[in-house]
Amino acid sequence: SFKMASDSPESLMTLCTDYCLRNLEGTLCYLLDNETLRLHPDIFLPSEICDKLVNEYVELVKTDSIFEPHESFFTLFSDPRSTRLARIHLREHIVQDQDLEAIRKQDLIELYLTNCEKLTAKSLQTLVSFSHTLISLSLFGCCNIFYEEENPGGCEDDCLVNPTRQVLVKDFTFEGFSRLRILNLGRLIEGVNVETLLRPLASLAALDLSGIQLNDVGFLTQWKDSLVSLVLYNMDLSEEHIQVIAQLRKLRHLDISRDHLSSYYKFKLTRRVLNLFVENLVNLTSLDISGHTMLENCTIPSMEEKMGQTSTEPAKSSIAPFRVLKRPLQFLGLFETSLCRLTHIPAYKVSGDKNEEQVLNAIEAYTEHRPEITSRAINLLFDIARIERCSQLLRALQLVITALKCHKDDKNIQVTGSAALFYLTNSEYRMEQSVKLRRQVIQVVLNGMESYQEVTVQRNCCLTLCNFSIPEELEFQYRRVNELLLNILNQSRQDESIQRIAVHLCNALVCQVDNDHKEAVGKMGFVMTMLKLIQKKLADKTCDQVMEFSWSALWNITDETPDNCEMFLNYSGMKLFLECLKEFPEKQELHRNMLGLLGNVAEVKELRPQLMTSQFISVFSNLLESKADGIEVSYNACGVLSHIMFDGPEAWGIFEPHREEVVKRMWAAIQSWDINSRRNINYRSFEPILRLLPQGISPVSQHWATWALYNLVSVYPDKYCPLLIKEGGIPLLKDMIKMASARQETKEMAR
Repeated sequence: SFKMASDSPESLMTLCTDYCLRNLEGTLCYLLDNETLRLHPDIFLPSEICDKLVNEYVELVKTDSIFEPHESFFTLFSDPRSTRLARIHLREHIVQDQDLEAIRKQDLIELYLTNCEKLTAKSLQTLVSFSHTLISLSLFGCCNIFYEEENPGGCEDDCLVNPTRQVLVKDFTFEGFSRLRILNLGRLIEGVNVETLLRPLASLAALDLSGIQLNDVGFLTQWKDSLVSLVLYNMDLSEEHIQVIAQLRKLRHLDISRDHLSSYYKFKLTRRVLNLFVENLVNLTSLDISGHTMLENCTIPSMEEKMGQTSTEPAKSSIAPFRVLKRPLQFLGLFETSLCRLTHIPAYKVSGDKNEEQVLNAIEAYTEHRPEITSRAINLLFDIARIERCSQLLRALQLVITALKCHKDDKNIQVTGSAALFYLTNSEYRMEQSVKLRRQVIQVVLNGMESYQEVTVQRNCCLTLCNFSIPEELEFQYRRVNELLLNILNQSRQDESIQRIAVHLCNALVCQVDNDHKEAVGKMGFVMTMLKLIQKKLADKTCDQVMEFSWSALWNITDETPDNCEMFLNYSGMKLFLECLKEFPEKQELHRNMLGLLGNVAEVKELRPQLMTSQFISVFSNLLESKADGIEVSYNACGVLSHIMFDGPEAWGIFEPHREEVVKRMWAAIQSWDINSRRNINYRSFEPILRLLPQGISPVSQHWATWALYNLVSVYPDKYCPLLIKEGGIPLLKDMIKMASARQETKEMAR
């Protein structure tokens, strides 16, 4: 089922929601006085659509850097006569007091406010307007919602220095919330009296008090006939707590887990405590005791363990107290406890650190509210993916993507998650991944690069991008990837390894793409960035991969793109070319890349006069004799000169060297090349070569062009014969054979 889920296209509902949110003005809304969004008067939307619009909006603001939030978005849902809201999930700084205030007339059934740190006590008052309909409410991590701003009385000069003080609201309770059944107060700030706050609630079914320290929880027994779920994550427990829990006989889900790194913790879980739970909480289907130290021996001695296949049957349980369970638990949380390593665990789903299944269950269970635990679980997954093979690849990928999206600003999760993604997307897993899933990976990787200048995250993200087919798979985010990479390369202090990977990616991104892409990237400062890198390397006298990749990237980005060729010349590219030749006379790869690039510049008629200097022409002529990289350097030097010769004798504005002398050296070079040479070059179009055929002004240029075509179509016929035909090369060759000015050997080759 997992495979199918990731492959199916988005639902029409999702696509429409996404489109409307990205184009509010063109679809549901108009702009009033050029600033306020207003719903068109003839629009009426049911809660199924409105809930999705609001929840997706929050998701987009959080995970899509290009998406612009709207000041007045929530006001679109202020009138229940045209828009109905029922179940909404709001997160983090996206929501403020005035947003909740805007929707106060709605009859909300479910309201989740997660880590909404901007909400203050004004929002507590707004909550009251939902009190008659609200069934489920979460205020998890809303650390300021019980604070109000108070103007100090008798305002003297103090007003200017400190106009508002934060004061804790003491008198708010859930009085009047008659239908409220599910409540999450996780990470509530200290000083709020939980007992008084909750007393008015008649029949609570689920309560989450994560991270709250309460010495006395006796008040919980007032819901002993209704409470089915209780979460006390990271609460300091004592014997009194245990006795109270044992009275809540209706409980189906109990979570007393803890983060074992968070603080010193006196309480130890014993066999007696587990026995007490199992005997009294007869409806229990889910129990989480992660992070606890087990004091007495809760386990069956290994001699008495039943042999054979691992079993979920309670009777065979390796954890002694669970042998009396009527049936296996649906879920048992044992993450970072010794118990998860036992053989027989009587539960269908176990979170732990023993194997892939347990680790994935942990990531799934804790991502939403416990990033501190999740990052350690993802770290374990990273080891599994790196050392062994992941057997539940799609599930693993999806869970890591969700965690990275959910905790965009959590450094630990970004570091471990981006590292895990690198191993989960490498080639051995490639076959199992759909386009949609791979795009989701790219999106979260780019989010990570955007939010974190931190070296480890940047390196992990760049490495992960190398697992994709470039440019094809990155095409849908082309501008954004390039901007991010150029951003990395323009930083003043750079990590060597990141620099190397980023230049490699830049080079791959401009290889074999359309000219409009190249022009766009050129305008982003690509040429300048590469030349700066070359300049730095030259100053250090190092010719490494960064140097070679930078020249290669310039070769690619100038291919049939005159604007970028001009930029290269304007930013002193020729000066760097000469300095590199002089500094690194033996570096063949480098010479090939530099001359390939100059070949592109020479194809642009308007720029050729800038190459017409004694110094440049001498350098190109001398490189005709180069044996570097087979024939490539000599071939490219000859190509540059062929285009210059094509402009005729009147364009030859120099005394030294003589034009005839250079022509002679060009003939000698071409005759020395092996016609069957395999090539280190890639042509997308023959147009620049074909234009040298129908002319009589420079027979040597004609010969170079014919040699180039002959070599390419004979060594790589499958690739280049169709290209030659498609671009009209055949009639041009036929006409050239009839030309009087063409040399005999050129005609032979053309034939």
